[in-house]
Amino acid sequence: MLLYEDLAHQLTGLIHDGVMRPGDRLPSVRQLAQQQKLSISTVMQALRSLETHGLVEVRPQSGFYVRGKAQRVVNYQPVNDIPEAVDVDLSARLMRVLHLNQTPGIVQMGSAIPAPALLLAPRLNTLYSRIARTQPGLLATGSHDNISEPVLVNTLVRRYLEWGCTVRPEQVVVTNSCTEALMLCLRTVTRQGDTVAVESPTYYVMLQLLEAMGLKALEIPTHPQTGVSVEALELATRDGGVAACLFIPNGSNPLGCVMPDANKQAVARLLAERNIPLIEDDLYGDLCNTPERPRPIYAFDRSGNTMLCSSFSKTVSPALRIGFVAGGKRARQVLFQKTVNSGKTNVMTQRVLAALMDSRGFDAHLRTLRRRLTEQVARTRDAVTRHFPADTRVTNPQGGFVLWIELPDDIDTVKLHGKAIEQGIATVPGPLFSASGRYRNFLRLACGQPWSDATDHAVARLAQLIEAMPARSRKG
Repeated sequence: MLLYEDLAHQLTGLIHDGVMRPGDRLPSVRQLAQQQKLSISTVMQALRSLETHGLVEVRPQSGFYVRGKAQRVVNYQPVNDIPEAVDVDLSARLMRVLHLNQTPGIVQMGSAIPAPALLLAPRLNTLYSRIARTQPGLLATGSHDNISEPVLVNTLVRRYLEWGCTVRPEQVVVTNSCTEALMLCLRTVTRQGDTVAVESPTYYVMLQLLEAMGLKALEIPTHPQTGVSVEALELATRDGGVAACLFIPNGSNPLGCVMPDANKQAVARLLAERNIPLIEDDLYGDLCNTPERPRPIYAFDRSGNTMLCSSFSKTVSPALRIGFVAGGKRARQVLFQKTVNSGKTNVMTQRVLAALMDSRGFDAHLRTLRRRLTEQVARTRDAVTRHFPADTRVTNPQGGFVLWIELPDDIDTVKLHGKAIEQGIATVPGPLFSASGRYRNFLRLACGQPWSDATDHAVARLAQLIEAMPARSRKG
């Protein structure tokens, strides 16, 4: 046996024996070479052999990872006829699900929030203490003047510039979360009764915002890998009936897809030509496992038609409550909405976030967070493949840390949610991601918690609940 074959055989045995599980990162090439006393080229030959046999996969700038079993990918059905815009009416059902998902002691696969241990609360505590001590006059400042702290705005501008996206400082408005940022943008460009185009499926909080503001939702077909259909969007916006678009191009929730740059350019051009404002949620941009941090649509829009929104709830702390809008040509209107709706976002927290982002180690934290979340997604995908019915389909997300799961046609995930809660497992049923109540047999699982035997058992128990559900009427 050649040297590289011997190493490949050893690693294959560890994978087959379950010592190394899907999503686990292999030691680096240099580490393996040192441990095994082999050359770099020999180690690379062994790893390429494993990759050829489908046992590992390489992730740019990260290394080699154990690959899960092949999974069926969620179906995408192109739609020739765009459905009618509909009123949104899901908040009562959604709030009930979210309340049940907070039951004490539950296995948390419902809330898309990283585990506290993955975030930066201890570092924030230190920064709050230091800034309160060294800048004691901050809390005596006004509540409706100078809405955005220049030190934070400049930090945001620099970071986006590093990703190939030019943001003008005067266009940035700091907000209380990404949700407030989206709300301010909607208030700027819509009036009650207007129609807003959204991805289908889309994040339920976006639908809640539309419902609260009396807006209609027009669902645009969205591909699990390439995002919202440009062709369907072109068709839906021909007659001038769409007042605005509300999209998540990077790490869409719940699909986890990242739009290719060519599609982003096409969307920016199309909506600018038709003067339809785009409200872009870039919340998951920092959590995409792509070779480079994906640029938002905002980077391709030269007209100022796009309003870029984001926050730090998934990368720093959900309790921080800091978001922002880069408002493009509508920045002054967004600033007005912010001023009259909630005034200035906490000045100390703005300074704390700026200090954190400028500190040594913040980028390393983001790299570690991406790696950990990617591993947790891979392990959950593998567990779904092992435990769920054979005809289950599941996304392979490029960003974020949730899985969108397509179950057999006769499964009602709303009923499944109730049964899962009784077993101590939190999920989110598919219909909550659609204004028209679609996706009855779909399910979103969040992968923000570190993998454990309890998580694997929860996935296995979910599978048992699915198998035990009485069939309604199987198609075909």
